[in-house]
Parts: sequence; C-alpha cells; structure tokens
Amino acid sequence: MAATAAGAGALIVAPPAAADAVSADPWVGEVPNNPVSDVYRFTVPSAAVTAATGIENGLVAVQGNFGPGKAWTDLTMGTSGSNLTATLGPLEPGLYYYQYAVRPAADQDVVPFRNPDAPQEVTSKPTYSTLFVPGPGAEWLADVDGGGKLQTLEYSTGAASGSEALVWTPPGYDEDRAEPYPVLYLLQDERQSYREWVELGRLGQIMDNLTLGGDAVPMVVVMADGSRPGPAGVTKELLPAVERELNVSAEGSGRAIAGIGRGAEQALQALADKPREFANLGSFSGRFDGELSQGRAKQLNDSTDVVRLYAGNVTDPAYNDTVALADTLTAAGVDFQSDGSDPATGGTWDTWQKSLHDFAQRVFQEVEDEGPSEGHLPFVQHELPAAGTTPTPWIDENGVVTFELGPEFAEANGIRVWGNFGPAGSWPRTPMVQQADGSWRLSLAVEGGSYYYKFEVDGVDHKDLGNPTSVFSEPRWSTFTVEGDTLRGRYTAEVPEDARGDVSVMSYPSTAGGGQERSAYVWTPPDYDADRAEAYPVLYLQHGGGQTWTDWLEVGYIDRILDNHYLQGNIVPMVVVMANGNGVNFPTEITTRIAPAAEEQFNVSSEGDQRALAGLSLGSGHTLSTLWAHSGEFGYIGAMSAFGSPPATADVAAINEGTKLLRVYTGDVQDFTYPFTMQLVAAMGSRGINHELAPIIPGPHSWDVWQKSVIDFLPRLFKDA
Repeated sequence: MAATAAGAGALIVAPPAAADAVSADPWVGEVPNNPVSDVYRFTVPSAAVTAATGIENGLVAVQGNFGPGKAWTDLTMGTSGSNLTATLGPLEPGLYYYQYAVRPAADQDVVPFRNPDAPQEVTSKPTYSTLFVPGPGAEWLADVDGGGKLQTLEYSTGAASGSEALVWTPPGYDEDRAEPYPVLYLLQDERQSYREWVELGRLGQIMDNLTLGGDAVPMVVVMADGSRPGPAGVTKELLPAVERELNVSAEGSGRAIAGIGRGAEQALQALADKPREFANLGSFSGRFDGELSQGRAKQLNDSTDVVRLYAGNVTDPAYNDTVALADTLTAAGVDFQSDGSDPATGGTWDTWQKSLHDFAQRVFQEVEDEGPSEGHLPFVQHELPAAGTTPTPWIDENGVVTFELGPEFAEANGIRVWGNFGPAGSWPRTPMVQQADGSWRLSLAVEGGSYYYKFEVDGVDHKDLGNPTSVFSEPRWSTFTVEGDTLRGRYTAEVPEDARGDVSVMSYPSTAGGGQERSAYVWTPPDYDADRAEAYPVLYLQHGGGQTWTDWLEVGYIDRILDNHYLQGNIVPMVVVMANGNGVNFPTEITTRIAPAAEEQFNVSSEGDQRALAGLSLGSGHTLSTLWAHSGEFGYIGAMSAFGSPPATADVAAINEGTKLLRVYTGDVQDFTYPFTMQLVAAMGSRGINHELAPIIPGPHSWDVWQKSVIDFLPRLFKDA
C-alpha cells in the first residue's frame, strides 16, 4: 500500500497464516500407510519442472534445512513414472523451509522454483515453502486458539521515505488500557526481511503460546525493517510512530530491543547511544564493533534489566563475533547474561526461534535463573586447524565435523559432501563453502554414530584423500565416527585398548570357480582362549549386494559394536565370522567351506544350537536359503532388510524344532525391501514358521538400519543354549 502522509501512521490487518496446515504445498505430504510417522514425500510432476524453469532433463532436488543441525542440504529426487519423488524422515518436530531446484548440468548452478499452486510464504525468498511438523518439543511453535493479532504499521517522515513494520499485539489487547503495554522491538539481519520473524521465525506462534501460557508478560512486538532506519532511525523514527498508533510504553523501563546479526549490532548501538531508551536487550548471533567506555557501561548497568547474548554452535558464522562481544562487554564492565552456545543448531532460524522464546520470557518480569539454557555451552573462541595440516574430517569435542578439500579444486563450480547425514541415515548432499585460498570447507554438527561420505565435485565423485580410512567395496568412500549419547554413538565408540577384541583374517578354499582362496574377517573376544575345553559359539555374519567381506568392519563398525556389547556384559563370549558371499551357492559355501574352515582355525562349535547365521539384504537371502535347506544347523537366524519366501519343500517342523530364534528386521517404507520383508513375514506366518518381527527401524536401506538391527540381535544369541 502507498505510504501515508508525513507524520501519520496506519495499521493494516495482515492475512493470517494457514492454521493447522502441515504444508500449504500440495506436492508434499506424510507418507501414507507407513509404520513410522513424520516421514514425508515430495512429489513433483516432471512436466512442472520444465514449465517452471524451462529446463528439460535436469537434475532435480529438494533443498532445505534438513541436514544435521538444520543445515541447508540437497536431497536428490528420483523418477517415479511421470513424477519426481524424494522421501525424507522421520523429521523431528519443528519448522522446515525448502525449495525445489533443478541443475541443468552437474557443473552448472541450480535454478530454484516452487509449486506455482502453493501460496508464496516467504516475502524475501519467493521460491521458499514451509513444512511444519507438529509433535513433542515443538508445542511452543504450534498454532493455538485465541492468540494475538498481526498487523502492518506503515509510517514515514517524509513524502518519499515510507517505512513499514509488522506488529504483533497480545491476546486481549486493549488500546484504551490505562497502563501502556511493554513493547519489544526486533531487527533482522542483512539479507533478511523483517517479515521473516513471522514467516520463518514463527513469532506469532511463539508469542501466542508464551502469553496464553502465562510465561511471558502481555506485550506488543514490533518487527522493524532494520535495513531502512538504522540505529538512529529506531529511536528517532520508529519509536514515535509506534507510540502514536499503539498503546505502548514510552518509557525505557517498558521497552526491549533485540536483533539478529546486523540487527543485533544496531540494537546494541542504539542502546549504547541512548542507554535509557531500552531496559532490555537481546543479541542473537550478534556482533559489535563500537566502543564502550566504563562510564557508558555504568550508565547501561544503571538503566538496563537484561542484556543477554545468544548464538548457535560453532557452525554459526557469528559464533566468534558473539564470543568477541562477550569479551567486549566484560572488559567494559557491562553486566550481561550469556545463554551460551546452542549445541544443536547454528546460524539458522531454528536457533533464533529458541533465542526469542527464551528472551521473551525474561523481559518485563523478574526471573531468578540468569544462567544459560540447559545443555548450552560456554562461549570460547573457536579456531579450525590451518588448511591441509590435519587428517580430515576434523572432529571437535562437541561433535562438530569439518570437512576439507584443498585449493586444487579452486576452479570448481560447486562441491558437495554426500554422506549419510540426513534423517534416519538418508544421503543428502550438503554444499561446501569456498575459502579465500581456494580451498573448500563444511562444518556440520552431527549426532553420535558412524558415517560414510565422499565429495562430489561438479557432479564427479572424489574420495577424501586426507582421510586415512578406506572401504574396499566403495573406493571413493571414507568413514569416521562421532561419540555421542545415541544408540549408534554409544556402540560405535572405541572402548579402551585392553578391552577390545581381536580382528584377524581367515583364508578358506571357496566353491567359486577356479578353486580360489577367499578371505573372511574374524572377531574374537578379548579373553578368547584357543585351548578352552568348551568351544565358543559362533555367529556367521553376511554382507549385502555390492558389498563384500570387509563391509561389516569398514562401514558397519561391527568390531566396535561387539567390543561395547562385550564390555557391558550384554553378550556371551562368541566368535564372529564375516565371509565373502558373492558369486557362490551360499548354502553350500557356508556348510562345506566357510564353517569348516572356521572350525579348523578357531575354537568354535559345530553344534547347531551354538551357531548363528545373519545377514543384511542379499545376505539375508543367503541366510534364509540356508535355513530352508539346512534346518537345525544354525539355531539362531537374523534377517535384516529381508526378502524371499520359504519354498514349498521347506520342512516347517524341522525349521521350528531346530531354530531357537528367527528374528526379522527392516527399515520403513524408505527401505526398498520393506514390502518384500512384509511378504516374507506373512508367508512365514501362513506356513506356521515361528519367527519374530522386530520393531520397524526408521530409515532407508542403509547401515543406520543394519547397525541398529545387529545391536539388537547380538544380545539375544546363545543365552538359552
């Protein structure tokens, strides 16, 4: 709307956000009939890509804050009939923002687009759409009945100097109330729009929940266009306009100001210029290049109630700036509070949502606890090693992983890290950032577990040559582990050296053509005794298709999983054999070559109730075909991402009599073998074969699923033998 006359103001009711809608984009929705909730599928008609971008046969992806720590990442879409699809999840409750993008060729820039049938949701980023996932932990971000109102305030100080702000008024706002409402002014960062406070920050929902829940004082919130007025404009232009149009305090004690990045710097400067104008200040991922004398610091201390600093983890570009700001305030003698570094997220709206939620509860009322939020870390200057000086990736004590690729790729159009960092172990591609010297870096805050990745340089895969790990079956992969309080984080962590089992290589004559010798890895427990009178029980563990005998160790980290289980007393002393199942009749190979070689070279049992057989994907097919053909020879059976059905000739009575445990594992619908696993389970049920279906593990056909499967399977072995 046109700017109003000089000195005047106007309040215009803004259109409400779509209530209770998970997404306004018809191309996205929760996957139906999935045993795991909060898994979403993006479905884009192929013709719509060309219609929106003019590009045919490009590489299409969903780009959004789906990466670790809500990092921006790409999920490549695959062809499904006349559509392109991508499935992702489970997504943790919260707000996600994303766009579709097509890359004409691997070495060219992407062209973003959105569904033309969806409303434009983000003013400053017109190709963005949003997806809100409700659930535990995100209640404070959800829509609530009886909330406040959003309005637009237009004001100007001259015929050609119109400015605009968004205003949130609390539930029950009374413009005639005798006592003016306290007011919080918010300023955005550069390259942001002030409307992002509502569109991506969910300010309306945050303030509605806090106010209706009695956790925040009813206040007015003004989201000003910080790119227009600057620090002086806040006090000289915005405040008078707001106070003319709204029933808000004109006293410093009734005002608060906060901002993100540059907006935080403007807020700090406004406070430093006129200490009595605001009693509360919040710096979200902020910085400050000005000076503070001790005299000005005393004025600030006398006139302010709350000065509080917020920042994300070390992936937040403003993290070190916030550390420097804390040092500046300390040196000047300014009393301030530190919320510390949020270890979960970086310089994203996910962090600033939490910052606003905390800050709004602290202004205009007494709060006893002035310390950081639970789990937040102290501000300490963060420095990465000099480029090329350490093995990669570099992992700090808080699980922040930094990948590096040298300046030899300085001319690349773009480099992405492709790894299993997505929800439930999915494989997004996350863009690296080019440094001043031409090298590339990417830092991600990942949860505990083991990971595998490679670099993609203009569409061409490259191994991280700075990482000493190797994967025999996938030469371009590298691996690493991060300790952390997750299932995979705990079980893939290294145990003390003296508590580790031994891993050796066993050779055996295969039935494969040419009488070739093959190799297998063998794990023996730390106190393994080759001369023990009682032979050890043994698990034969098989790899999947496209893999080989090295994968359970090199990618699955089975040795560490066994070490941790054994150290905790969860498993009986056993031997684990990982052989090569490729290109052979496996039931014959395991019974006539692999098992006899293990029994000859290691002190392991040949009795059925002391032998187990398990495998993933193709290995599960090998496992089950052996069960059908050699019932009773392996008393414990584990099938992960399984397929196949019992043949008509299967001796059900012999299978049930000779099998102590037959346990089946699968991922959810993202695991392409999921329907085949369900068919297998149904077939075994109809045939009367005793079996267990483990709880569905969220995730695709991936090592995350298989590691969780084997972590569950191992303690069940040989306990009742």
